[in-house]
Amino acid sequence: MRLANLCGIAVLATFVITGAAMPGSNRNAPGARSTGNAVVSYTSEGALWQALERHPARVVRRIPALRVAELRPAGELTRFALEIAREPGITRVEHTATRRSTAEPSLAASPDAAFQWQYAATHADLVPDAVTHATAGITIAVIDTGADLAAPDLAAKAPPAYSVRTRSTAVSDANGHGTFVASLAAGSSSNGDGIAGGSGDARLMVIEAADRQGSFTDVDEAAAIVYAVDHGARIINLSLGGPTTSSTERRAIDYAVAKGALLVAAIGNSHGGGNPVEYPAALLQPVGSRGIGGRGLSVGASTRSGARASFSNTGTHISLAAPGEAVFGAVSAASSESRYPRVSLPGSVSGLYGYASGTSFATPQVAGAAALVWAANPRLRADEVALILEQTASGRGEWSSELGFGVLDVAAAVARAQSQPATRPLRLDGRRAGSRVALSWPALTGAVSYRVVVGQKGGAQRVLTPAAAHTQVSYTVAKGRTYRFTVAALDASGLHLAVSAPWTVSLPRVRR
Repeated sequence: MRLANLCGIAVLATFVITGAAMPGSNRNAPGARSTGNAVVSYTSEGALWQALERHPARVVRRIPALRVAELRPAGELTRFALEIAREPGITRVEHTATRRSTAEPSLAASPDAAFQWQYAATHADLVPDAVTHATAGITIAVIDTGADLAAPDLAAKAPPAYSVRTRSTAVSDANGHGTFVASLAAGSSSNGDGIAGGSGDARLMVIEAADRQGSFTDVDEAAAIVYAVDHGARIINLSLGGPTTSSTERRAIDYAVAKGALLVAAIGNSHGGGNPVEYPAALLQPVGSRGIGGRGLSVGASTRSGARASFSNTGTHISLAAPGEAVFGAVSAASSESRYPRVSLPGSVSGLYGYASGTSFATPQVAGAAALVWAANPRLRADEVALILEQTASGRGEWSSELGFGVLDVAAAVARAQSQPATRPLRLDGRRAGSRVALSWPALTGAVSYRVVVGQKGGAQRVLTPAAAHTQVSYTVAKGRTYRFTVAALDASGLHLAVSAPWTVSLPRVRR
């Protein structure tokens, strides 16, 4: 979860300044501590450098793709934030905050424990070999505490590695969380040793964003997401979470989604601690969406019986679940034995293994399944991959706040992907009369319903009509805003047959 619920790790955000607003602290985030840095959003490089000429600060890092810079001011932080926010071309100033790891404790194997039981529970063992081999062209990025690259199941993948903290390829994992997650997402299934990850021959990318305690910031997370996308990752695993979000995090997710990547995040491990909404999961599957729409997948944890794990968060922003209680994975040699107890694996030549619990460890199984679905049908878009995983889960299309669409069924998802036809173009026409917008489109053979989605500049998309049987709708829209409508034709299973190009309308602001 946000490395901050790394299995429940936490992360992020705090005050926001736009214009000359006074910065405030995140008093509602227990454990938050100031890093002494300001996060500045800017319109251009020139605007940033001109602002820094008048308000000196050390540039800790920049994320050019997001037009974001993390700055350490020469003087007092609050005064610096207030003053630089007034500069031309500086659109926002935020303050970073960190969270500490509150990971679920690892669990020793019980006498009847089955090694890697989760593999059969999700029917991943029934996926055809041709599909598991076809994932070789797909890269899964694990953004976490790094990884023990000497662990046999990771070493066999020879993953590219990068630390956004040190800007080097050193990603040694003293925490242990990242190694466990990486092994579940993309551990080698063909090296003849240890365990098998959930994505067949998919490539693994390891990105270290947190220190050995599992602490990091929203800027670390955003930099890691941008790095992953820019270096070819198609699926991004975010086994991390925290109670707040920021514009930097949202823009990083926007960037990844615009590039066609699928993001998968843990929903959280705090059901017994107030069941808070956590991010980025709630950015991928928004609160109140009840599984409809979204920009990625928010993953809960299930038990061996298929029930919700007691620690797993619930809510209107859960997409689906995967095994997360006492799952079996690879352990970093540098991790604490008290946090990750070692378990002997018969027949293993080398490497360390153990059991651990958390939505952090359910999430990489969904990421691995996404790679298999994409390999089964490379024509699919990221949102279609997500929809297939949801619709083929154990709920078979029925959603609940406990498990979302149910427990992951990898074999069913792959089978659905293989039978999914290529999407066809769909023409969307629109007209405006005052504050009313009328949309229409032609009926499509094979379609049983149509889903209408709207997005506003700088905001997430939302579903206006989840399943309309007719081919025309109208809505009231607000003045002074720009809207982008799209419509998707759905088959009987709720999968896309066709998606329209966006139809955009801008309403002028009323002048008085």
